[in-house]
Amino acid sequence: MDTTLRQLLAAIGEPLVEVAATPAGLDVALTGLAIVDPDDEPDRYPGQLVLVIGVRGRAATAALRAAARRGAAAVAVKAGGATDVLQAAATEAGAALLLVRPDVRWERLESLARDVLHEGGAAGEDGPGDLFSLAQTVALLTRGVVSIEDTASRVLAYSRSDDDAAQVDELRRLSILGRQGPPAYLRMLREWGVFDRLRAGEDVVHVDEHADLGIRRRLAVGIHAGSRQLGTIWVQEGAEPFAERAADVLVGAARVAAGHLVRRRSQQTPGGRWERDLVAGLLDGRASPDLVAGTFGLDEHAGALVVAFAVRDGDPATHDLGLAELAEIVSVHAAGHRRAALCTAVESRVYAVLPGVQRTDAALRTMCAEVVTAARRRSGVRVQAGLGSPVPGLAGVPDSRREADRVLGAMGDAQDVAVFGEIRAEVLLTQTLDLLEAGPDLHDPGIARLVAYDREHRTDLVTSVVAWLDAMGDVRAAAEKLTVHPNTLRYRVRRATAIAGLRLGDPRARLVHHLQLLAALRERS
Repeated sequence: MDTTLRQLLAAIGEPLVEVAATPAGLDVALTGLAIVDPDDEPDRYPGQLVLVIGVRGRAATAALRAAARRGAAAVAVKAGGATDVLQAAATEAGAALLLVRPDVRWERLESLARDVLHEGGAAGEDGPGDLFSLAQTVALLTRGVVSIEDTASRVLAYSRSDDDAAQVDELRRLSILGRQGPPAYLRMLREWGVFDRLRAGEDVVHVDEHADLGIRRRLAVGIHAGSRQLGTIWVQEGAEPFAERAADVLVGAARVAAGHLVRRRSQQTPGGRWERDLVAGLLDGRASPDLVAGTFGLDEHAGALVVAFAVRDGDPATHDLGLAELAEIVSVHAAGHRRAALCTAVESRVYAVLPGVQRTDAALRTMCAEVVTAARRRSGVRVQAGLGSPVPGLAGVPDSRREADRVLGAMGDAQDVAVFGEIRAEVLLTQTLDLLEAGPDLHDPGIARLVAYDREHRTDLVTSVVAWLDAMGDVRAAAEKLTVHPNTLRYRVRRATAIAGLRLGDPRARLVHHLQLLAALRERS
């Protein structure tokens, strides 16, 4: 799937370029990237982002028009004080115009833009998961300003902020622009052993602020695959202090980033989709446990537990985006909780398979609660988490998943995280109502008459009888819940009994009536 101009700008954005013209809108697809020197022979650039180098300002106008005539979707130039002229030329030619900031190196812009375009084209239906999305997630969870670098200190991705210019220090600004940080500061990092500690393991390294050098406080963690370092995640403190669990977030983020960098190095990005499909197959029992164990280096017979996450509200038009962002948040937190955590999205839910988990302890509940909080802060959506029971091996993962789904299906509005034992009655009731809905032959015709009467006469007899049954016949308590007079409720119950032929004096019949009425209310809502 091609990356759109909007997605490219969301990733690299204002630190490098400014949008000056979008005659075809921001959702135009970018098929690739080309570099053009005015002295080169003209070529064709269908749907590509064209970087015009070697000239700037008014002198770049001819190259801009030529690139647009040959199919370029967007053209990037350095304005050199001729913004109005370039804007008019781009608008007339029908190509988007990106003005590159004067101090940005072309090789830096090319490298980052190619990475974003490559991630979009390789991901296909995989959704997000690129390093820029990860950097933005880490920034949200840590309250810092994030950059992800390779072992040569080249910036691979970075987070964006609405007030980025006010928050970032000189080291971050120079790093994003592709330049080296202050030599004295880099020398001190080496002398303090920061780089050695980042190479040694996955412990988070704290680096104090140095106001004399214009450097703010930082957290850093190495990105490792086995004993090999692949890069570093740096988090600079922004306008507010780091989040309390920022270090834990960094550990999980480094593990997620390692997967991205391994696939990038081996050019096996499409394999990410295969791995997610394999996890989905484990969840529904299609994939053999030994294949999953061999692929991810797990013990097939070790315990495991499944957590299911669901987006409960939000704009339906942005539901897929919310689900994708939830998957990113879950992957970071789950990896921080369990190194070997497996995450995937299936239909409208995100699942985390946690190998080696033997019980639903406080740490696991805390992790789930942090996902809920982070999703609300990032996307403004309500998320709930249902925990399945631990199972003795990977073969039991489908059972744990089914239980997690049942817990999610039965959770009330007030709950964020729940396990089966806490809402056993709600789970069993939900399952029973599902059976009633699935079996039309079990429906009571008397209840159907009562529902039809309510609909035709705009009355609330079904709700009134359910409230009376919920209160175990306590008229005053039920009437107070409905905010009606007790005599009004007594009349409604008598009227419903006559219409539906209810036998409220028979305990068994009363139980069946209660279930049928609850099923009717659920169907109506």
